[in-house]
Amino acid sequence: MQRSKGDRSLRNTPKAVRRKGSAVTIDEVAAHAGVSAMTVSRVINGHTGVREGNRERVLRSVQALDYRPNLAASTLAAAQQTCIALIYTNPSASYLRELLVGALRGSTRAAVQLLIESWDEVGPKERRDAARHLATRVAGVILPPPLCESKAIVSAFTSAGVAVVAIASSHFSGRISCVRIDDRHASRDIVAHLIAQGHRRIGYITGDPNQTASALRSQGYRDALDGAGIAQDDALVAPGYFTYRSGLEAAEHLLALPHPPTAIFASNDDMASAVVSVAHRRGLQVPGDLSVVGFDDTSASTMVWPELTTIHQPVADMADTAIDILLREIRRTPTSRQATVNHVLPHELITRASVSVATG
Repeated sequence: MQRSKGDRSLRNTPKAVRRKGSAVTIDEVAAHAGVSAMTVSRVINGHTGVREGNRERVLRSVQALDYRPNLAASTLAAAQQTCIALIYTNPSASYLRELLVGALRGSTRAAVQLLIESWDEVGPKERRDAARHLATRVAGVILPPPLCESKAIVSAFTSAGVAVVAIASSHFSGRISCVRIDDRHASRDIVAHLIAQGHRRIGYITGDPNQTASALRSQGYRDALDGAGIAQDDALVAPGYFTYRSGLEAAEHLLALPHPPTAIFASNDDMASAVVSVAHRRGLQVPGDLSVVGFDDTSASTMVWPELTTIHQPVADMADTAIDILLREIRRTPTSRQATVNHVLPHELITRASVSVATG
């Protein structure tokens, strides 16, 4: 069969040019330039160590074949090689659940590897050793409380060049970024809600003194009382540690007072749930005899009866946002200045059935 002149010209044209309906591949660019696919990859990604002659041949072939690198695929491949760790020692299972939901959501969206580690049974020295070991395996770390408050743990990672984002900590500095809410403002809001319902004798269960959020929530409690002209009574303040058991002990103490409070604000939902339990055991009606409010809006707030009025702290969104902040830090160029982030998310007062108007 006789071929036309056009047929003969096709035989001498690179295969990539003839395939109008499909993308040119990196192998076809390499064949056209007479170099390896690895050399092509190094040229288009701006790597050094390529001979100038080879670089010029690759660039000419890229232009001749109208090669367009698949940037989405390149980004995905790079992301899949990025490993981020979430380390926790939080005593609240409901708080931990929200952290995991957010971190998994963020890591899935960004296509990064997420390593989850529990240091609940690890002592202080072992934690420092574990941090130094982990720093050799990951590019970034999410530290929720109380680990984010440990200077030794933070230093172990930052000194190794690992990016760190703290969750729910006010220890913002130039060393690490943080994602949080305004705990002081949020605490003031929920106590002001109790005051608006006519409560003047308001008990308060503190959080773990080793966490900065605890001090801020205590300050918010005092701010609300001062703003309403209510004298502060230290007898109405009981220590708590963000655990259900500490909430039980604190509630027993407050409700045994000769003049008990008409409302109790607990620094997290776990302790507030414990208050409801103690009140029921004592034959008190919630909220008829005692109004109870919590903090965080975790699953614990809706697993008791009545369901708790609380502050919604977007824990899942905080963990999700932490992933984004870490990736920006990890992918910054070596010459760019490190810019830590103090990211404050909004909180919300969630009103449910655990609060009523004060009767006495």
